[in-house]
Amino acid sequence: MERNRESQAAMSVSAVPVSDPLTAGSKGSGSRGFDVGALLAGVGSFRVGAGSSELIDQIRGLEDVKSAITALQAKIAVAFDLGQRREQATAGVPASEQGQGVGAQIALARRESPNRGSRLLGLAKALVSEMPRTMAALETGQLNEWRATLLVKETACLSVEDRAAVDEELAPDTGTFDGAGDKTIIAAARSAAYRRDPRSVTQRAAHAASERHVSLRPAPDTMTILTALLPVAQGVAAYAALTRPAGSARSGGDTRNRGQVMADTLVERLTGTPGGITGVNLNLVMTDRTLFQGNSEPARLQGYGIVPAGWARTLITGGQAGQEAKAGVDGQADVSPDFNVLLRRLYTAPASGELLAMDSRARLFPPGMRRFIETRDDTCRTPYCDAPIRHTDHVIPWHNGGTTSLANGAGLCEACNHTKENPGWNTKTIPGGRHQLEINTPTGHAYQSKAPPLPGHTRSPATSPSPSSPAPSSPLQAEAPATASWSPTSPATHFSMAGMLLENVLLHRTSSN
Repeated sequence: MERNRESQAAMSVSAVPVSDPLTAGSKGSGSRGFDVGALLAGVGSFRVGAGSSELIDQIRGLEDVKSAITALQAKIAVAFDLGQRREQATAGVPASEQGQGVGAQIALARRESPNRGSRLLGLAKALVSEMPRTMAALETGQLNEWRATLLVKETACLSVEDRAAVDEELAPDTGTFDGAGDKTIIAAARSAAYRRDPRSVTQRAAHAASERHVSLRPAPDTMTILTALLPVAQGVAAYAALTRPAGSARSGGDTRNRGQVMADTLVERLTGTPGGITGVNLNLVMTDRTLFQGNSEPARLQGYGIVPAGWARTLITGGQAGQEAKAGVDGQADVSPDFNVLLRRLYTAPASGELLAMDSRARLFPPGMRRFIETRDDTCRTPYCDAPIRHTDHVIPWHNGGTTSLANGAGLCEACNHTKENPGWNTKTIPGGRHQLEINTPTGHAYQSKAPPLPGHTRSPATSPSPSSPAPSSPLQAEAPATASWSPTSPATHFSMAGMLLENVLLHRTSSN
């Protein structure tokens, strides 16, 4: 079936003149085809209407233009995929490996994550080669990109022929879905797909259970959203198990509302402790001024992001931070006070805020260095990719002479680490300031990635060190030696070693068990 899809895409794109006006121009990250530049210039000179009726007409017209551009992007993406496959075949790349890295290149060009880039390429192939009437609806503004995606998604389990038949049955380009919402479009596509191939739809539902997973993503105000994708029976049972304690707690005089009881019960049953944190390290990066002097500079919790200074101090003290503890919901601390606190100090250059380096002659990054890089990079270093770090790898590969050092290390998700190993991809570091990478793709385009600023980083221009604070002759280790001493009552300028100010402290809160 996949081979049929590829041949269909090749035939569908062969008549699309995407290489004439839009791809004219030289290679490079800053170049655009002549017509694209003219289009941007036209948008820049667009005149906003005067009357309300004209303004609504303009909004609707621009929405149609957005859909048409999306359709054109899909055609260009498929043409690019076919071109890359031909080039890779000429270079001797095995057929099974051809097309690798194409989605990542599209993602970088569209300023999207690599995962979304692959999905956008899949959407483009389906629209161009298998669903011409949905494509026509997109080109004329009768569907937007999201609703075209819904139609593609709901027919993904069908063969090329059955998907084309559903596309013809629904005929989106005739206005079938005018005024229809997302749920209506999904229901229509599912019904049509089931009528064409009930067995495939049933198999898809059975396969869905294998995709169950749990995910965590940040929410505002130091909250997170814990999501579980479960088979319906397990999901309903889990929800009922949380609902029952909520009812009994309220009847017993508990002042928490139903949602709060369910949330607390979930955490307690998953972790085994009322506080909800046991045997897990929480890496908190903050300045010494925030920790000891009440400064308002926010901290960064690894795996979450920026958190308020007062909240960070409360976390560190286990709820014993005086009035700051009262800032939480119901005045309760977020963690149990029965925790050991391991204080690990990381030093940064005062001007740039760059974490100082430590080197290793080992090929694999040792645990301390991996932890250092993960703290510095926070998430995958590929531009627009916010996935969690799964691999710590060399920027310049070891077999090409790259060293196992902080400067030559980068935190990447698994997919991005594999992508950079494809032919034509290379990465290098750019010296100066915070750790910075340059990623070069097979087409000659370059994309830069800079490590996120740590708490305490200042954007003011770097100044020369004063005579009283000479620069060190060699880099400091990431973890301060045991001989380093400090006092919570000392001013920030006393937190120094070899002339470098102690700018950040990384605290691990670990269970005492």
